[in-house]
Amino acid sequence: MIRVLLVDDHPVVRRGLRAMVDELPELVAVGEAADGAEALRLLAALPAAERPHVVLMDLQMGAGMHGVEATRRINELPAPPAVLILTTYSTDADILAAVEAGATGYLLKDAPPQELVAAVQAASRGETVLAPPVAARLLGRVRAGRPTLSPREAEILQLLAEGLANRQISKRLFISEATVKTHLVHIYEKLGVDSRTAAIAAGLSSGLIRAG
Repeated sequence: MIRVLLVDDHPVVRRGLRAMVDELPELVAVGEAADGAEALRLLAALPAAERPHVVLMDLQMGAGMHGVEATRRINELPAPPAVLILTTYSTDADILAAVEAGATGYLLKDAPPQELVAAVQAASRGETVLAPPVAARLLGRVRAGRPTLSPREAEILQLLAEGLANRQISKRLFISEATVKTHLVHIYEKLGVDSRTAAIAAGLSSGLIRAG
């Protein structure tokens, strides 16, 4: 079962998400939080066997810690859960800020339940998930100045998208881990990003790599 933590400042929204999760045999809610700070406290308090695989995170949460900052702090934790943004905001600034903070995916609240469930399952596997309108916005930004990767850089980015760690990539390509890191630096610079998730999102939206 995929354990999920729900983070949203609207009780009605949390209840709706909780009801949806409770109806699905493959998902289980391990807690709810009204803002990012409360989510971090819950993550610290939960025993290892109950920690979530995926955090469903809203972006704007009143006076509490907002979703981007919470996502950044969660990704600084040891073995952090995947963070899937679920929000009504779809501006370029919101999308890029969330992705650069380390969000695994970005969905809008009007997504149908089956799309949300599929996104949670994909996020739990380490896959990047973007709602079609979000992917379209990112693609539009990239097309304005589409980056070019070398064949080796594109190969490494593709393996990142498939969930491989640096050491696994080095073994797959028969190169040193230091060489992998050097290529990643160049990839980040060309794509204008500073995280693995952001690089994958940019690569997918620009067609440089394929999903899965």
